[in-house]
Amino acid sequence: MTPAVRLQDIDVCFGDHVAISGLSLDVAEGEFVSVVGPSGCGKSTLLNVITGLRPPSAGRVEIMGNTLAGLNRLSGYMLQQDGLLPWKTALDNIALGLVFKGWRRADARLCAQDWLRKVGLADFADRYPHQLSGGMRKRVGMAQTLICDPRILLMDEPFSALDIHTRHAMENELLRLWQEDRRSVLFITHDLEEAIALSDRVVVMAAGPASRTIAEFPIDLPRPRDVGDIALDDRYQHLYRRIWTCLRDEVVKTHADLA
Repeated sequence: MTPAVRLQDIDVCFGDHVAISGLSLDVAEGEFVSVVGPSGCGKSTLLNVITGLRPPSAGRVEIMGNTLAGLNRLSGYMLQQDGLLPWKTALDNIALGLVFKGWRRADARLCAQDWLRKVGLADFADRYPHQLSGGMRKRVGMAQTLICDPRILLMDEPFSALDIHTRHAMENELLRLWQEDRRSVLFITHDLEEAIALSDRVVVMAAGPASRTIAEFPIDLPRPRDVGDIALDDRYQHLYRRIWTCLRDEVVKTHADLA
């Protein structure tokens, strides 16, 4: 089956600095893949390559079997910081992508109202971002991304700024929405617990510079999952130890280079 995303021998250079070298990675249709690695290894750069925001210096990017040229119109991108406009309500922030696509404002707001219900914020349509909690803003941001129906969802540490309880709630919300239509997801995180709890597969990147993928671990924990309880599973503990043994060596290399 043709993968949703295929990266073949990707290099990314910034002048003389080689951020990524010879990286290859496939993400299957409907697969949830998390990428972990030490700080500065190029995880966010990887997402920018897939969106088309940063063309690779060498190698090939394929999206749904087609070579990527320009922006990736089949992807939605959710960043660590939300992109909500402070002068627009939650409803109008969610509708914004459809308006940019040429929808009539009334139709876009009607669809946005449905998404507000999906993320549990039906009673907060008229609230502005400053009137919402951090978790609520993340729910609005998720709806803002998903309303445009991307086939590929790219997420760059979207929950890292949240407290542990809110983060677990958002992770469970993401899994609930993902299981409805099984979009392909590439999820960047520093949190190994989060990566295991969410994913079908965890990919480890090497310490930079010239980073690449060095290991992949299938996550065979049953679904549906509750991320707050999954850490109690013996299989989770085994996976955590295996992946951390690999990741720890790369983290040590990074700190040694900085010392």
